[in-house]
Amino acid sequence: MRRSAVVAAVSAGGVLGALARYGAAVAWPTPWTILAVNAAGCLAMGALMVVVIEVRTAHPLIRPFLGTGVLGGFTTFSTYCADFQRMLADSPVAAFGYLIGTLLAALIAVSAGTAITRRVVAQR
Repeated sequence: MRRSAVVAAVSAGGVLGALARYGAAVAWPTPWTILAVNAAGCLAMGALMVVVIEVRTAHPLIRPFLGTGVLGGFTTFSTYCADFQRMLADSPVAAFGYLIGTLLAALIAVSAGTAITRRVVAQR
């Protein structure tokens, strides 16, 4: 696969993912929206990886486009860190809850996405 095709796939996917995250943040302007976005993106990432690695042979650009691009652009741990820093001044307890909660939600979501997808695939 040519490097330029992979770069184009990641770029196109990243634009779509970032626009989706931006739309969610505009619709619900709170740091907790970013927590939900990160968890949803991690859930989708777990499901995607099962499908493209274990279930079927995917086109070589699917992982870069959907995984790195769309879901990488959708999830945002840099905004998560900036939100934590802003929250810290107003409410350290909420800030640390947000910091730990987002990390736990992301880890649980990717594990759940993987497990649920494997279970669904096994039932077929």
